Amino acid sequence: MRPEIDTHDTDILILGTGGAGLFAALHAQKAAPEGTKITIAVKGLIGKCGCTRMVQGGYNVALGGGDTVERHFMDTIRGGKWLPDQDMAWRLCETAVTRIQELENEIGCFFDRNPDGSLHQKAFAGQTADRTVHKGDLTGIEIISRLMEQVLARPVEKLQEHRAIGLIPTRDGRALAGVLMIDMRTGRFRFVRAKAVLMATGGGPTMYKYHTPSGDKTMDGLAMALRAGLPLRDMEMVQFHPTGLLAGDHTRMTGTVLEEGLRGAGGHLLNGAGHRFMFDYDPKGERATRDVVSRCIYDEMRRGNTSPNGGVYISMGHLGPDFVAEKFKGMVKRCADCGFDLAGGRVEVVPTAHYFMGGVVVDVDTRTALEGLYVAGEDAGGAHGSNRLGGNGVANSTVYGGIAGDVMGADIRSMPGLRDPDPEVLEAEIARACRPFGKTIGAVHPLRHKLQEAMWDNAGVMRTAEKLTQAMGQVADIGAELMATGVASDSLAFNLTWHDWLNMASLCDVSKVIAQAALARENSRGAHYREDFPDEGDLETSYFTVARQDGDSAAVTREPVKFTIVRPGGTILPEGEPDTLVAAQ
Repeated sequence: MRPEIDTHDTDILILGTGGAGLFAALHAQKAAPEGTKITIAVKGLIGKCGCTRMVQGGYNVALGGGDTVERHFMDTIRGGKWLPDQDMAWRLCETAVTRIQELENEIGCFFDRNPDGSLHQKAFAGQTADRTVHKGDLTGIEIISRLMEQVLARPVEKLQEHRAIGLIPTRDGRALAGVLMIDMRTGRFRFVRAKAVLMATGGGPTMYKYHTPSGDKTMDGLAMALRAGLPLRDMEMVQFHPTGLLAGDHTRMTGTVLEEGLRGAGGHLLNGAGHRFMFDYDPKGERATRDVVSRCIYDEMRRGNTSPNGGVYISMGHLGPDFVAEKFKGMVKRCADCGFDLAGGRVEVVPTAHYFMGGVVVDVDTRTALEGLYVAGEDAGGAHGSNRLGGNGVANSTVYGGIAGDVMGADIRSMPGLRDPDPEVLEAEIARACRPFGKTIGAVHPLRHKLQEAMWDNAGVMRTAEKLTQAMGQVADIGAELMATGVASDSLAFNLTWHDWLNMASLCDVSKVIAQAALARENSRGAHYREDFPDEGDLETSYFTVARQDGDSAAVTREPVKFTIVRPGGTILPEGEPDTLVAAQ
C-alpha cells in the first residue's frame, strides 16, 4: 500500500520546535522580506515535545562578576579537549550574552535572581566560574513555554504531527528542493517545497539502554542527512550524563537526568558500600567533567561496587533536606514519585546517554554544503568538540537558532524561487518509508531493546576495537531483522507501529556510524574513551572524524582541527587571571 502524496509550498521551512526551531522562526520573521511565508513542522506538538523542554540545569552565559566571554570560551575549548570548531565556540559564548537578555526582555522568561536583583548563576562541573542561569531545576520548561507563546501569537504556519523523512535535492544535487514528510494524523505523504530549510530536529541518543531523551527522539535529522550525502563530524562523541535516575526496568523514569547542579551544589557520589569514590579517580571529585564522572561510575559498576539496581548513589542529605527541597524542587518530586528521597536520603543513578556532540558539518552561519539547507542545535556538529559542558546545550540551541533565522531571512532575498525536486530521490524515499508494508507483520520493540543492549555493552561509556566491531555486526543484524519486519497498513492514520519502525530505521543508521567513527578514532578524547587507546594523542595534531554515507555503510575520514583562536596549551585570558573563580570544595 502506498499512501497518497500532497504538495505544499512555503518560503522558509523549519523542522523542529525546540529552542533552535522556535528561535529561528522568531528571528526569520524579523529578517525576511515582508510577506515571507514561514512554516514550522514538528513530529509532535509545539511546546510539548523535544529535548529543550527537558532541560533542568540551565544556560551558560558570562555576565560579569569576574567571568568573561574569554573565560567561557576557554572552558568550552578545554572541556571539548581541543576538538571544537573554535569560531563556532567563540560565537556561542559571545552571543549567549545577547541571547539571555533577549530571553528575559523580549521573550518573557523569568529566571532565578539574587537578593540584589541580578541573575543567579550556579556552579556546573568543568567550569571555572559560576555562570549557569536557571529557573530552579526546570529551566527548559520556562524557555520553551515562553518561546511557544511568542510563536503561537505570530502568523507562522504550523504543521504539527508532521514527521520529516527525507531531504529531497534538485536533479543536479547542488541544492535542496524540499522535505518529504508524513502527516501522522492521516498517514498521507506531504512534500513541502521551500527556498530555505532549517534542520533543528534535535539529537536524542536513544539507541542506548539508559538514555535521557523521550523515546520519540530517534535522530531522524542525522539519518536524513546521511542519506542526502552530507558530511557529519564527531559522530563517535556521545555524551553520557553521569547521573541518570536508576529506578529499575519497570519504569520509563529510568535514565531521566538528575542534573549537574546537584554535584555543583556539593552532592556526593557513593558506591554500593557507601564510599565516596570520586576522589579515588580525580582530584576534582564530583565536579570533574561529565565524561570523567561517567567513566568512574562505570568502572565502579564493573567492579561490582553497586547499588541494588546495579548503579551507584547520589547523596544530598548532608547539605540539609530543606535546602535541597527548596533548590531542586522538580528533581525532589520526580525522585519521590519513584520512591526515592533525594532531599534526605540516597538515590540510585547510572550514566545515561544524554547528548550528541556530533552532527552535520556547518559554518558559523549554520549553512551546510547543500544550498538551501541550514542546521542548528543538536543536529549541528562542531561547537562542543568531544565533550559538551553542562549549560552549553540550551545556549547553543538558542544562539544558533537565532542566527539561522537571521541568515535564512537574509539569504532568501537573493534566491530566485522554489526549486523542483529530483523525482528519483523523492520516489526512493517514499519506497523506503513504505518498505514494511506487505511483509510478514512482526514486533518492532524487541528489536529496539536488542539495539539498546548492543550499543550500551559495546559502543558505550568504555570502548575497544573488539567491542566496536561486535557492535557494528550486531547493528547490521538488527537492521536486517528490521527490514524483514512488516507493519499493518490497513490504517495509516496515527499508525504508531509504522512510526516505531521508522524510528528504528533512523536509530540503526546512526548507530552504525557511531560505531564506525569510534573505531576510526584510535585515541581517547572527552566522551570517547578507548580502553585499548587510553592516551588522548598529540593535541597539536588533533583531528576530527568526518563520516559520509557510502552505499550501505559510511566512509570515515579525518580532518585536522583548525586552531583559529588559541593553540593547545595556550590561553586568551589576560596574564595574571586566576585559574578558577569557583570557591574550593
